[in-house]
Amino acid sequence: MNPRVLTAVAAGSGVIRREQLLDLGLSPADIRAQVAAGELIRLRRGVFTTGEHWTALDEYVGRPLLLARAAVTTMRRGWVLSHDSSAHAWELPILRPNDPLVHVTRPGFTNAWTEYRVRHHLARFSPSQVGWVQGLPALDLPRTAVDIARERGVVDGVVACDAAMQRGVTRLDLEAAYAIMTCWPGVRWAREAVALADPGAETVHESLTRLLVLEAGIGEPDTQFPVRTTEGIKWCDIRVGNHIVEAHGMIKLRPVADGGVATRPADEVARDQWKRERLLRDQGLGTSNVYWEDHWGARRAVAIERLRRDAAETAALRGAVLDERLARDAERIRREYGDRRRARPSPVM
Repeated sequence: MNPRVLTAVAAGSGVIRREQLLDLGLSPADIRAQVAAGELIRLRRGVFTTGEHWTALDEYVGRPLLLARAAVTTMRRGWVLSHDSSAHAWELPILRPNDPLVHVTRPGFTNAWTEYRVRHHLARFSPSQVGWVQGLPALDLPRTAVDIARERGVVDGVVACDAAMQRGVTRLDLEAAYAIMTCWPGVRWAREAVALADPGAETVHESLTRLLVLEAGIGEPDTQFPVRTTEGIKWCDIRVGNHIVEAHGMIKLRPVADGGVATRPADEVARDQWKRERLLRDQGLGTSNVYWEDHWGARRAVAIERLRRDAAETAALRGAVLDERLARDAERIRREYGDRRRARPSPVM
């Protein structure tokens, strides 16, 4: 491929328009031939990327964001990224919808329509709610999270709001974002999602697990609960009474090079997890593990029954109310460290 084309694609953050290709010396026949050969990928009418760049992007964030960039490249009239597309630009973790679309919004009376895989929204927003991220105009984090809740429901909304709060957005910020949405479609979902949001849910999996605990009706979830053990402080995903619920995913076993977080062999990571559960039991806590597949389909009902059974067994053995010693110690740890992200490594006791 012409090196000048590669330079232009890089300068355009992965996209290039047909007019640019023609200006760089390609003929219409050249463009058609390179598209047929897979050297160029047509993102939408008149906008392309290279096959190499497209292949290097992941299907969950990278490619949807590039499609959004291509869409905005051809638009006028003050469109900005919103909803899922804004979340991708801000690197805000969200659930992937069944039918991913590019989302853009511009000021106007509340309305929406889909055309050529782009969901166009008309809605009011203030200039202060627009920021530039990765070279694109996008609605800010509070508005993005609230819009996702309105568009896709409470579960998706809680995931987005949790993630936004993890990034420093407050509940007041989220409430302010939906304050103008009187009688807007889906605003009830937004209110519910904001009310349920918790910055202690550090991942999408933890957000979903917290909702699973609520649905099980075993108590109010307390996120990032610290427990002092004989081998230092252990921060637990969720606590209800004297029972700990941990969200486990393959990401903990997968090496960093393969997109995971593991820096040691999988068997060592699994062994440490079993050891961690023993340390928590030694402190008088029961444990349950929740896996990604537990959130969907028939597995969800099975997981809820398992949580209820495990929590009932713990309550029978340890009582339904958190042990005073654990409560006092957790309060001291939180007062000293704030939360797990700011906690310093704890010495072995």
